[in-house]
Amino acid sequence: MQAKRRPDRPVVLVGLMGAGKSTVGRRLAAALGTDFVDADEAIVTAAGMSIPEIFERYGEPAFRDLERRVVLRLLREAHGVIALGGGAFVDPEIRRAVRERAVSVWLRADLDTLVGRTARKPGRRPLLMRGDPREILAELMERRYPVYAEADITVDTGPGPVDRVVEEVLSRLCPADAETGR
Repeated sequence: MQAKRRPDRPVVLVGLMGAGKSTVGRRLAAALGTDFVDADEAIVTAAGMSIPEIFERYGEPAFRDLERRVVLRLLREAHGVIALGGGAFVDPEIRRAVRERAVSVWLRADLDTLVGRTARKPGRRPLLMRGDPREILAELMERRYPVYAEADITVDTGPGPVDRVVEEVLSRLCPADAETGR
């Protein structure tokens, strides 16, 4: 799966934790022949500590401030594909910068998919450590999905193969490739 063309702006993947942003992002970048950056990994590198450690030591507001600074830097660096953390696109400054400099893709997933995927990596998701993960994810969906809906493109992701999601994103990003059979 290789795209003949690629977008002239970075592709930014948004969505809740467990939507598949990192997995889809890596494969999408390979298909587009460009680089991939996971914003959460860039935050860990910048802070010199894990995201749970940042939350524990400094709290969520400090994490969100660092996240904003890192994401804005990544957008200025013009990487090919960037996967944002689940809360990043909710920040108005980040959303505005993404709108100006990139093409945003919301990877939308249902609650069961998110619960199943996030359960595979317990302890790495600080927001889910505050109570029942299903309830927390449902509440995050209610609050964040209207904001994610502002993305340029929406692609549903679920229990199916990742390659199907990547193909759908590619067809929406590069419609001319889809028409010619890539």
